Amino acid sequence: MKRSCSVVFWDVQHGHSTYIKTPNNRHIVIDLGIGDYSGRNSAFSPLRYLKANYGVNQLDYVVITHPHLDHIDDILNFDFLSPKVLLLPRLLTNAEVMEGVIDSARPKFEKYCEIKDRYNESVVKGSLNDTKVPENWGGLSIQTFTPIGCSHDNFNNFSIVTVIEFAFITIVIPGDNQKDSFEKLMLMDDFKLAVKDADILLAPHHGRESGYLGAFVDLVNPRLTVVSDGRFCDTSANARYSAKSRGWTVFQSNGTSQDRYCLTTNTDGEIFVEFGYGDDNTRFLSVKK
Repeated sequence: MKRSCSVVFWDVQHGHSTYIKTPNNRHIVIDLGIGDYSGRNSAFSPLRYLKANYGVNQLDYVVITHPHLDHIDDILNFDFLSPKVLLLPRLLTNAEVMEGVIDSARPKFEKYCEIKDRYNESVVKGSLNDTKVPENWGGLSIQTFTPIGCSHDNFNNFSIVTVIEFAFITIVIPGDNQKDSFEKLMLMDDFKLAVKDADILLAPHHGRESGYLGAFVDLVNPRLTVVSDGRFCDTSANARYSAKSRGWTVFQSNGTSQDRYCLTTNTDGEIFVEFGYGDDNTRFLSVKK
């Protein structure tokens, strides 16, 4: 019997949002970007789309990598799916988060602070929502890592890194971490073991040069790099990610396929990944756009 995990990297303009459906049909969202280029809809809400088109009535787990607007833009729809568990950087205070926020964005940052205060209880060890127990998630391993010791002047360096693995296939989603925080993460043996020789890497900081650390990318050694970014980026490191990715076959909606090294949401649109065990119990990794 087929057992698989599904991942959608949404096209949310300059921002990030990823949806994960576990092998036992639990629902995870990482970051809350909005909008899309392919549909020319700047108000597109992945959260509302999940409910209307995927039949998702409640999220089991949400990760907000860090409190920048392009990662929390959909937060006013957060309670629409009543998430059971929320993970976000606790080291950043509400006062720090609200400092310098422009008036037009204030309601979203106030909402961020409100849910940060509301979701203030630790997950009970061994409970059904404990992400350290893969059996809770259909066998999907979920690991998260947070840089320690970075300056509070740059929220990017507080980004939570999420690493998921099933059927010995690994995806790394690192938020907007930059050189300073990656150097600290690379001192952690468990982090290095988790990301080593992964299959798919979401490029840090939207594929910009500021998020590129060669030693980290060499360690991840991805088959395919995915970049979630807007159409104009003067400091793109996409060519560097392509050069360090091993390559993988990507299928298109018209039935054709092509070997790719780097996919970008701004040109390729939504990217759909499925991986796990097929009906004959062989491992597979399928990428479509």
